[in-house]
Amino acid sequence: MRSGIDILVGTPGRIKDHLQNGKLDLSKVKHVVLDEVDQMLDMGFAEQVEDILRVAYKKDSEDNPQTLLFSATCPHWVYDVAKKYMKSRYEQVDLIGKRTQKAATTVEHLAIECHWSQRAAVIGDVIQVYSGSHGRTIVFCETKKEANELALNASIKQDCQSLHGDIPQKQREITLKGFRNGSFKVLVATNVAARGLDIPEVDLVVQSSPPK
Repeated sequence: MRSGIDILVGTPGRIKDHLQNGKLDLSKVKHVVLDEVDQMLDMGFAEQVEDILRVAYKKDSEDNPQTLLFSATCPHWVYDVAKKYMKSRYEQVDLIGKRTQKAATTVEHLAIECHWSQRAAVIGDVIQVYSGSHGRTIVFCETKKEANELALNASIKQDCQSLHGDIPQKQREITLKGFRNGSFKVLVATNVAARGLDIPEVDLVVQSSPPK
């Protein structure tokens, strides 16, 4: 960074640290990209993001960086941030529009109601019926504890491993490689650990509880 770089990728907290310590100069930034802006702001990073942007932006200046916000969902406060840091003639690109069918037409959706104490047994049965012993399954859990417990549960008959934030990056990569090449058939993951996964030929995806 001291000798000069073209692109900086960082978490809000770490970038803010470098700014405060005088190790980072954003005065000549030309482009600002916020990825997962809805998640980032919703998780309480709004203030940090604003502190960083304030350094690179001058009020009503034509020389402000080009700003791009990427968001899976667009609640009203995402638009508020957009208006604040984008030119008044900013463009909004909506990849879904008003279509009610937002999921792939090739995917079948099922909802199964069961008591939480029976969840592992039901998930085990669903995997057997819809994925079999040769298909690949990803099960999403809300917590790391739940992911660990489910991965070790006897109700899941297939080879199974877990993926979450407490697992070191190197081990995560080994786990994902094993799942991709078929070393084991069931991956139990938390939503955060599994963002942006690209795994072909997954037969079944299970949400262990409705997403909040």
